[in-house]
Amino acid sequence: MAPRESARSKPRERRHNHDKRRSHSHTRRKSRAAAAATGTSSESSSQALSADSLAKLNQLNYQQSVRPQETTPKKPRRKRERRIVYDEEIEVHRPRKSEKRSKRRVVSGALLEEGSGEKVRGLRGGDKSSYDDEYLEQEKGGGKKKRLWIWIGIALIILIIVVVVAVVVSKKNTSSSSKSGGTSSGNGVSNADVPTAAKGTYLDPSTWYDVTDFNTTYTNDTVGGLPIMGLNSTWDDSKSANDKVVSIDTSWGAYTSTPARGVNLGGWLSLEPFITPSLFNYDSKLGIVDEWTLCQHLGTTGAQSTLEQHYATFVTEETFSEIAAAGLDHVRIPFSYWAVITYDDDPYVFRTSWRYLLRGIEWARKHGLRINLDLHALPGSQNGWTHSGHLGPIGWLNGTNGQLNKQRSLDVHNQLSKFFAQDRYKNIISFYGLANEPKMTALNATEVIDWTAQAYELVTGNGINAYVVFGDGFMGLENWKGVLQGYDHLLLDVHQYVIFNAGQLAYNHTGKVDYACTGWTQQAEQSMSVSTGFGPTIFAEWSQADTDCAPDLNNVGAGTRWEGDYNIGDSSTAVTSPVCPATDKSTCSCTNANSDPSTYSSAYTEFLLMFAEAQMTSFEAGWGWFYWTWTTESAPQWSYKAGLAAGMLPSLAYQKSFNCTSTVQSFSGMGLSETY
Repeated sequence: MAPRESARSKPRERRHNHDKRRSHSHTRRKSRAAAAATGTSSESSSQALSADSLAKLNQLNYQQSVRPQETTPKKPRRKRERRIVYDEEIEVHRPRKSEKRSKRRVVSGALLEEGSGEKVRGLRGGDKSSYDDEYLEQEKGGGKKKRLWIWIGIALIILIIVVVVAVVVSKKNTSSSSKSGGTSSGNGVSNADVPTAAKGTYLDPSTWYDVTDFNTTYTNDTVGGLPIMGLNSTWDDSKSANDKVVSIDTSWGAYTSTPARGVNLGGWLSLEPFITPSLFNYDSKLGIVDEWTLCQHLGTTGAQSTLEQHYATFVTEETFSEIAAAGLDHVRIPFSYWAVITYDDDPYVFRTSWRYLLRGIEWARKHGLRINLDLHALPGSQNGWTHSGHLGPIGWLNGTNGQLNKQRSLDVHNQLSKFFAQDRYKNIISFYGLANEPKMTALNATEVIDWTAQAYELVTGNGINAYVVFGDGFMGLENWKGVLQGYDHLLLDVHQYVIFNAGQLAYNHTGKVDYACTGWTQQAEQSMSVSTGFGPTIFAEWSQADTDCAPDLNNVGAGTRWEGDYNIGDSSTAVTSPVCPATDKSTCSCTNANSDPSTYSSAYTEFLLMFAEAQMTSFEAGWGWFYWTWTTESAPQWSYKAGLAAGMLPSLAYQKSFNCTSTVQSFSGMGLSETY
C-alpha cells in the first residue's frame, strides 16, 4: 500500500515512512500541482497557494525532475545464516546494515507556504540546513544501537574465520605429522573420533606403535566377540604364491598331490627365548624364562610397549614377500590365547597381538600365501614348556584348575571359529589348529582325545571349513590308528626333530640324512594309511639343526644334550654326559654349530642342505611340511631365511637337488668332523 501523504505531515512521521516512498511520475506531479492551484487537493492547506508559492513549487519540482532518480529496491526479509563449526551447527546473525534512503521529493507546497523552504533545500542535495541537524539528532539513539550490532556481527564473523582457519591448519599439521611420525606415539593418527571411553585402549589407533597397512578408522565392531580393528572392508584372493600353485580363490585340491610347502612365523606372536634372546637378556637371578615372567617383570606398560614394538618389527610385509619368493606357499602363524582373552592374574599383554595376527593374514593374502592358524598356547599351558607362555606345571586338563582351563580353551575356540568363519577367511585359512603340542605323555590321553572331538564339533559347527588340526601328543604315530575316525576334516599334526631324542642326536651326519630319508618317510606312509595309522597327516614343524646347541633352545639356561649339561630341573630327563657322535666325548662342543654360517666348511654346508632336502622329501609323502622357523636373532640352523642366504636350503622350495633316490655320501670321508 502506497504511503499516504497527509496535510502538514509532521517531520517525525515523514522520517518514519521515508523508506516506503517511491518516485512519482511527472504526470502525477503535474496533476497535484494543478489541484493545489484550484484548492481541491486534500493534501494541501484549505486555502489556495499564492502565485509566489506556486512558482516556487513548480521550480522545485522541475529541478527534481531533471535529477537522476536513485531507487532503492524493496529490501528482502533478513534471513539467518547457518554455518557449521566443528560438529556443531550454529546460527549466525548478520548485522543490520544502514539502510540507504532515497532522496526526499517535494510533494507539498505547505512547507513552502509556512516558510520551510530552507529545510527542503537541505533535503534535495543543496546547502545543509538545520533540518539535517534535527533529523540526525532524532536518529542519534537508534544509530548507536545499529552500530553496536554491526560491531558484534563483525566480531562474530572474525571469530568464525579464526576457528575455521585453526581447524584447517590443525588438519594439515596432523597430515604432515602422520607422514613424519610426529605424534607422541609416533604413528601420527588422531584420536579425535575415538569415544572417550575407548581412548588409550587397544581400540584407539593413536596408541598403536605401528599403523602400516592398518585401517586407522576407529571401530568397536566385533565378530564372535573379537574386534575387526585395523581391517579394511575389502580383500583380494586372486594372488598365488608362485606359478606352481593356484590362486587363493581357487580350491587347492588334494594335498596328497600338491603338498603344502610352508614355514612357521615362530617367536613372533608367541615368544620363545631361543628365537629372540634379546627379549630375555636379564640377570639369571631374576628368573625371566618365558613370556609370563617377562611380562611380570616389565609390568603392564612396559610389557605393552616392549612386545608391540617386537610384533611390529620382527615380522613385516617384506617377510611375506620373501617367503613367497623362496617358493613357499603356506605360512603357519602361532599365536596365544591372550590375543583373545586374559584371566585372573595373567600378566600377558591383552589383544595387541590379535591386531598383528589379522594384519599378517592380510599380508599373506597379498602375496598368495595360505594360512595354517595355530593356537600355540592354551589357558593353563598344555605342555608346561616356554612356548606355551608359562614354563612349569601343566594346568590344562590337569591339576586344580584343569577342568576350568578345559572350558576356557573351548570358549577361546568358540570365539576364534566364529570370527574366522567369515567369508573373508574361507579361502585363505587352509588349516585351523586346536592345540599345539599337547603333552599327552603327561596328561590323561582319553581326556585330550575327548576334548579334541568336542573342539572339532564346536569349530565346524561355527562354520570353519578349513582342515582342523590336532597334535600327535608325542604318543607315537602307530598309536593313532582307529582313533578320532569319522571326522572328515580332521588332520593329524606331527613335529619331527632328531635333536630332542638322545638316540637320534647321536647319529653321525650320514646317519641323520639316512634316517630322514628312510625312517621319516616310512612313518609318513604309515600314518597316512587308516589301516596302519590315523590317516591324513601333516608335518608342521621341523628344522635342519643337527644339534641342540642353540642358546636357550631347551629352556633359558638349561644347557644342552650335545655337551652333556642338560638340566631342566627334572632329574629323570637330565643328561649329564655329552651325546655328540664323537668317539672322544670330551671334544663335543657347540662352538662350531653356533658360529656364523659364513664360517661353515663347505662339507658342513652341503650336509645341512642334503639333510633339509631329505626331510622335505619324506614329509611330502604326507600332506606337506612347515619349517620351524622363518627367522631368528642368532640361531641360523633354525632360520629358513638364514639358510637360504647361506646355501643351506634350496633357493626354491619346489626345486630340490636331492630327493633320497641317490646314495648318501660319507661326510666323514669328506673330512667333516662328527663334533661339528
